[in-house]
Amino acid sequence: MKTTFQLLLTALVFIATASLTNAQTPEVTPEVTHNTWTSGAAMPTARMTAAAIVVGTSIHVIDGYTPGGFTNVHEIYNTKKNTWTTGTPDPNTRGFVAYAVVDKILYIFGGSNGSENLDLTESYNPSTDTWTTLAPMPYAEQTAAAVADKDIIYVIGGNSPGTGFLTSVLSYNTTTNTWAEEAPLAAATAWEAVGLLGATVVEADGGNATESLDSVEGYNVKKNTWTELTADPTARNPGCYAVIAGQFYVAGGNSNGTNITVNESYSPKTKSWTTLAPMPDGVYQAAASAVAGGRLYCFGGGLFPNIGYNNVQIYQP
Repeated sequence: MKTTFQLLLTALVFIATASLTNAQTPEVTPEVTHNTWTSGAAMPTARMTAAAIVVGTSIHVIDGYTPGGFTNVHEIYNTKKNTWTTGTPDPNTRGFVAYAVVDKILYIFGGSNGSENLDLTESYNPSTDTWTTLAPMPYAEQTAAAVADKDIIYVIGGNSPGTGFLTSVLSYNTTTNTWAEEAPLAAATAWEAVGLLGATVVEADGGNATESLDSVEGYNVKKNTWTELTADPTARNPGCYAVIAGQFYVAGGNSNGTNITVNESYSPKTKSWTTLAPMPDGVYQAAASAVAGGRLYCFGGGLFPNIGYNNVQIYQP
């Protein structure tokens, strides 16, 4: 028969062994299936040309165009729970906006409210759920694209009343709330894809009054100069796009009147394009964001003026 001391010693040995075994057991990381698409919970409001901001595990989808007209609705997608909630609407109804994120603040530029093109600049702070009106753009425009480099946001191309399709590039300083004009694009374009690869802003595709484009240009932010890059094999007005892990992804879109599912990536190292798994549904003018976990989320899209989608398509590179 074991003494009390022997029983206690046996228990301590068991606990120590169990602790050691647990400490040596590696954590199990969920397996990632690369180059695949999945679906998220549908947006409550079907729309195209919305803005999107990533804050932690949430994505705010704001404004846009629906088959019933322009909207200021603000819906928030939780990437972990795959659920939707609502936030404070934009004080101004609009779509076809340019947008970018700096320090977890969303900036929205220009766009249209259905009656006129706008020079409006606003910011939205998710931590306080509040909107602020900022210095207006030098001119009214819609269908431009924007990309941030540190505290500077570049608003590129677009369409302006009386001027038409634009080569112009504006920079907005989020620290000083001021605007400046930068070196223009070589080709006038709207609805284009943009992203930051290192210190180079890449502008790809888009369209003008007559055709979809395959041209790609790179902007050196230090030298304020543009150079021609390898053309996209697919001419299109992009569906959604983002830079993830040093690659520029462009998915879906509209090519000369037809929605397409083509998904490609551009590598600045090889200066070449790679064809990837196609989108399940070809969409045009979706709201797009790259989020933690390295995925591309594409919200809605449509075909102006009669078709709007509420689907959420998620690409894992």
